[in-house]
Amino acid sequence: MTAAGSAGSRAAAGTSSRLPGWLRNPTVQFVLRRLGYSLVVLLGVIIVVFTMLHLVPGDPIRVALGTRFTQSSYDALLERSGLDRPLIVQFFSYLGGVFTGDLGVSFRSGRSVTDLLLQRLPATASLAAVAILIALVIAIPAGIYSALREGRASDAIVRVTSQFGVSVPDFWLGVLLIMLFAAVLGWLPSYGYTALTEDPLDWARHVILPGATSGLVAAAIITRYVRSAVLEVKSSGYVRTARSKGLAPRTVLSRHIVRNALIPILTITGIQLATILSGLMVVEVVFAWPGLGRLIYDSVEARDYPVVQGGVLLVAALFLLVNFVVDVLYAVVDPRIRLS
Repeated sequence: MTAAGSAGSRAAAGTSSRLPGWLRNPTVQFVLRRLGYSLVVLLGVIIVVFTMLHLVPGDPIRVALGTRFTQSSYDALLERSGLDRPLIVQFFSYLGGVFTGDLGVSFRSGRSVTDLLLQRLPATASLAAVAILIALVIAIPAGIYSALREGRASDAIVRVTSQFGVSVPDFWLGVLLIMLFAAVLGWLPSYGYTALTEDPLDWARHVILPGATSGLVAAAIITRYVRSAVLEVKSSGYVRTARSKGLAPRTVLSRHIVRNALIPILTITGIQLATILSGLMVVEVVFAWPGLGRLIYDSVEARDYPVVQGGVLLVAALFLLVNFVVDVLYAVVDPRIRLS
């Protein structure tokens, strides 16, 4: 090592030694790095969404007023929204509001965007939770079962079924489920929402169809990844060694195969949960589910800039939060990742 390199190493070591003890912990450093990456990405999302919405042609103030348009009301809403100021001033004003929880005021309703989003968030969160739960309950047993019976007829059935599920669009599957369980059988409602805290039973009746629509598509994708992960681990040397020692098949499966396949399974589960959160707009529109997706859809039609910005920002933040949690779970499952 050169003298300069040695001096640099000593300087880095000295800087590290001056940090508090908890900051020198590899796990804490790993979490802080991932948190920093997430904040940078979130800032990029804010810039992109703000820029794209302001490039869309049309006058959002005129659209928001509709038949109530008068020059005085137009000027008042223009000044209140801040759209009469230079674009760069608008951006930094919005950025400051984001970090203080102030996302502006809706052009249409005049209500706080933060309040509107928080009002819709429970519906979307409960739907996403049900969807990923349905996906995991189906995908994990199906993927393991298929991998353990590689090359057999049951394996082929699982693979063909999962391929079909991957190819089906959400909206088409939702229409099929409505036709079967709502229109033909009459077992479940095809639209509407009841809060979980108000009536859990009625909430369950309303959430099953939209939750299954998103969950079945996600289950098909996760099944294929679970199968691949289990197949890869099953053929590894330590699994063959465990079997040669005479361990029971159930012990080999639980302690060696499933445990070591957790990281790729966590990866795809996190990706699918984030995908469900960001892609619920179509499902919420089909089932008239009053969540964030439906709110963003209606706001895009009405050119309600503050609500669209706030909604997309919240969905992006949830997406990043899911990925951040998955990264932390990586470090729990495999401590070697903390050093990467």
